[in-house]
Amino acid sequence: MATIKEIARECNVSVATVSNILNHKPGASDETRKMVMKKVKELNYTPNSVARNLKTKNSRSIGVIVEDMTIFSVPDIVDGITEHCEEKNYQILLINLRLFKKFQDTYYHRDDYYSMVKDEIWKLISKQVEGIIYVAAHERTIRCIPEDLPIPAVMAYGYTESEKVPSVVVNDEGGAYQIIKHIIDQGHSRIGVITGKNDSPHAQERLVGYQRALYENGILYNPSFVCVGDWTRTSGYQCTDRLLEQNVTAIFCMNDLMAGGVYDRLEELELRPGEDISVAGYDNRELSGYYKPPLSTITLPLHDIGYEASEIILKMLEKENEDGTEAVHRVNCYPLIRKSVKKIKE
Repeated sequence: MATIKEIARECNVSVATVSNILNHKPGASDETRKMVMKKVKELNYTPNSVARNLKTKNSRSIGVIVEDMTIFSVPDIVDGITEHCEEKNYQILLINLRLFKKFQDTYYHRDDYYSMVKDEIWKLISKQVEGIIYVAAHERTIRCIPEDLPIPAVMAYGYTESEKVPSVVVNDEGGAYQIIKHIIDQGHSRIGVITGKNDSPHAQERLVGYQRALYENGILYNPSFVCVGDWTRTSGYQCTDRLLEQNVTAIFCMNDLMAGGVYDRLEELELRPGEDISVAGYDNRELSGYYKPPLSTITLPLHDIGYEASEIILKMLEKENEDGTEAVHRVNCYPLIRKSVKKIKE
């Protein structure tokens, strides 16, 4: 590979002149610039960005560690990070831990993989990244980012419980409130709910949003209208009969997969979603638009979470927040209203 010294020798100019031309600095004549750039092309010269970054201590790169790229939430978050970094002329170095592929969801309740994360963090630091964004596959408390990290870090789609490492998460309470308010506005007061796993922050916050919407509209919360699911289509199917026995007129599922299970069971019972019983979901998975009728749901702001995580870390790098940043940033969801919730009389 050619060096600046070789280009300078071939052009009979100084190394400083070649360096200035390559860095778009003034001082050289047009003729000299053309000669140098022609020789750069002939010799296939590539700037040594690593050496330059070591000198300037500014790589304009962010390390992004994701738990598993195959989880539906992760690609959109990474896309949001990438978009903002592109706007600010930063590049990302992406590490895919493949945790779900290796362990399924059992790693959600373990911390033995933290050493793997820390190894990847230090590898990224050795490559001169200026900051780290960790992208979780599922919201929960994760303490894998060292407190003594010499560069800024942000957690996307997870909680760190650290003042040094901000968390960017979904406003799940607000999302659930919006979809339940829509169901209530259509005249429903007997609204069943199929939750996710009890230990999930998503499920806990969505239940609070459900309860708040009932309270603010003068509807008593009835625990018998709540059936605990586990995020799977099977659990949605299994909870349907129990809720129908309670004479609910609408069923809110805390994700679209469980709503698919409700549709399955209603079809077996010769009941029509959106007509005989209203159904709503959460997450706006692609499949929800293909249900018959298409499912009213809540769209997760995944891209916005990534974008905001990138905004936060670049502000930390620019030291705009001298007194620190908020510990938890909640990004709002928005409803996608289709035809699965029927308007009924009061």
